[in-house]
Amino acid sequence: MSTQRQRAETETDSTETETAQERRLEEKRQRAEERERKRVEAEERAAADAERYHLKVFRYDPEVEGKQEPRFDDFHVPYEPGMTVLDALIYARDQFDASLTFRHSCRQAICGSDALFINGSQRLGCQTQLSDLEQPVRIEPLPHSEVVKDLVVDMEHFYDQMESVEPYFQTTDRPDGELEEQRQSRENREKIKKSTRCIWCGACMSSCNIAAGDNEYLGPAAINKAYRFAMDEREGEDMKQRRLEIIEQEHGVWRCQTQFSCTEVCPKDIPLTEHIQELKREAVKSNLKFW
Repeated sequence: MSTQRQRAETETDSTETETAQERRLEEKRQRAEERERKRVEAEERAAADAERYHLKVFRYDPEVEGKQEPRFDDFHVPYEPGMTVLDALIYARDQFDASLTFRHSCRQAICGSDALFINGSQRLGCQTQLSDLEQPVRIEPLPHSEVVKDLVVDMEHFYDQMESVEPYFQTTDRPDGELEEQRQSRENREKIKKSTRCIWCGACMSSCNIAAGDNEYLGPAAINKAYRFAMDEREGEDMKQRRLEIIEQEHGVWRCQTQFSCTEVCPKDIPLTEHIQELKREAVKSNLKFW
């Protein structure tokens, strides 16, 4: 009986040892699986973070208590190839905060409504690729303009300056025939072609230090518009002289200090500073008298 009892006890101890070993192996396997799961999750989070762009967006709402102090809100937007700043703002508004306010329309760099201050430079939101920007992408309203709400600024002063140069075709030189066209030479068309690209976005005006300090300064956009018509041969010399009188006033072309900031930020690549300097030369020539 003693031998049988010893054998049974030995078998029990052996079974318990095997069970303990199996348990330890199972625990080891579970720990390995947990480590692998955490590793995969970390990789997935890193991949997700790498595919998201960090936006720091200026916020301000004078009509809502608690939002009347300017601040920056953070948005993390999933990136897709070809995504623009405007695309990211639209996503942030639609998915995170419906109160986020900004202007946009055509999304093709034609309407000029989405000019913004992006990473320290005036740009069109629809024309600026997220992939070309360092993170976090800092998005602010155009400087030197009154902020209405969030990224929207008051453009009335800009439009007033544009209207002050009479930005429309005027002429007293009519063709002889009733149905005859108002002809323009190819050379003249080439001369003014770049000036016609202006989309009234206000980026150049916002970048101009002179406009920031002189509220009466016509600004590069308005002077460029005056150039477009003053240099159009179809208007005639009388209208050209009238336009030169408008732009050679105290707050006209002579206030430009040739900093080229307007030319650098123009989304349509208009040589604004060159046009202003050419109008200066024309103004001088128109005032020269030989007698």
